[in-house]
Amino acid sequence: MKKYLFIICLIGSMDVVAQVPEDAIRYSWYPQSGTARNQAIGGAMGSLGGDITATFVNPAGLGFYKTQEFVFTPSFIFTNNKVDYRGTNSTNNRNALTVGPIGWVFGMGDNVKKRQSTAFSIAFTQTANLNNVIQYKGLNNLSSFSEQFAEEFANANQQYGIGIDEVLNQNSPLPYTSAPAVYTFLIDTVTRGNQIVVRAAPENILDAGQALQQEYRRKTSGGLYELAFGAAVNDNDKWLFGASMGVPIIDYASNTTFKENDTSSNTLNGFKSFEYTDDYVTRGIGLNLKLGAIFRPREYIRIGVALHTPSFIWAQDERTTTLHTDIEGPSGNVTQYDVSSEIFTNGQPGKSKYLQMSPWKAMLSASYVFRETENVTRQKGFLTADVEYVNHKGTRFSDNNKESSSLSKDYKKQLNEVIKDAYKGAFNFRVGGELKFNIIMARLGFAYYGDPYRDVPFKASKMLASGGLGYRNKGFFIDLTYVQHLTKDANMPYVLSGQDNTFATTRVQQSNVVATLGWKF
Repeated sequence: MKKYLFIICLIGSMDVVAQVPEDAIRYSWYPQSGTARNQAIGGAMGSLGGDITATFVNPAGLGFYKTQEFVFTPSFIFTNNKVDYRGTNSTNNRNALTVGPIGWVFGMGDNVKKRQSTAFSIAFTQTANLNNVIQYKGLNNLSSFSEQFAEEFANANQQYGIGIDEVLNQNSPLPYTSAPAVYTFLIDTVTRGNQIVVRAAPENILDAGQALQQEYRRKTSGGLYELAFGAAVNDNDKWLFGASMGVPIIDYASNTTFKENDTSSNTLNGFKSFEYTDDYVTRGIGLNLKLGAIFRPREYIRIGVALHTPSFIWAQDERTTTLHTDIEGPSGNVTQYDVSSEIFTNGQPGKSKYLQMSPWKAMLSASYVFRETENVTRQKGFLTADVEYVNHKGTRFSDNNKESSSLSKDYKKQLNEVIKDAYKGAFNFRVGGELKFNIIMARLGFAYYGDPYRDVPFKASKMLASGGLGYRNKGFFIDLTYVQHLTKDANMPYVLSGQDNTFATTRVQQSNVVATLGWKF
């Protein structure tokens, strides 16, 4: 894995806007979205059906509908992040208003074959909420953020013959990283022995045994959304088959700031501080297909299977970086430098078009319904569970620019190799149940999302515990749910070769309040 990460680190920004391995996991490792009823039972929907969420999970579940239904699902998320970076703890918060499934289900019977019915749906939801803030700081006496720029420039010079003049050109091959670093003297060429090497100015502090004060902040917004069209057929309430076509939509933006300061009192070591910012925007739209079936061997037992094809997404990235440095001269005087990547990309943000293929998913599910009858008002409750497999390592990127350089194509190939090496398939588990008390329902649920990383010094996971209440009477219903969400993960601010990379461990706690209002016709 380290070998491939080194390759990505060194040639990553040589693409106009380089995708990175984290782009893969961002759009595949997230909890199941759904109505308040669905969220209250842990997100399990592979065999239960009777909820518009089935459109996005197992569309065969739409086959239980015999009438029409409209639903609307607003929610509010409270996020609290606890971060440990090199022994220094930080906390930060971010709250956001989100939207769950909104749409219409059309259920109808077959007048010719009384035992058959069909249903159709149109629904929209936010599949993944990407609003967050991660911020931390700490002392580092092992490495500098700027060393990645020095490594990148040295590699570009050795392998591709790229020199300072080419890097500082308005069509620079390294416009977001090495070019600003060279322009502001954050990195430079120096003579060591009989060799010319590329060094970062903060390395002088590290060589003297001193530490750098580092500070990282990333604010993200937007999400992954989906518009879906579903259809299902119910054959005598024994077999149900369904399919849905989804239109995934990416709307994502991030602003990353990294600061580094000299903690020593030496004003002659050639470095005082720098601040680097990276503004990144992704927009995209695509297509996917979901297929499913539900079998009822007994009236009270439901067994479901579902398969989600990869999403094929046509996306475009825009990126702009800025760099401010305070460099100490031989006499101790400080000179300030400022630069934007736009002077290396013809005066405008860099843009890149590409095709992204997301991982496929497969699901097996079972439900037990207490006192199962055709009249749902007489049912007393249910237990349900899903087991889902997600092939996280299956994400692939390919160029979609009219004119793609061989370097860009090579980068995409190596990026795909990194993803195969860095991630793995993972199992997710969801379980929940409901008890009915006439027109009032009480629900509980739990979900666990497995570690998608193959070879890292930490174990990542997502766990959700949920509970909620529902009210149904005379065609109107309202559901209210509370979900407690805990994510254990890590954040790696930069990647260097030939040494262990530093990272921050993160514990993200989210409280999600979900409400669904609906009407049956």
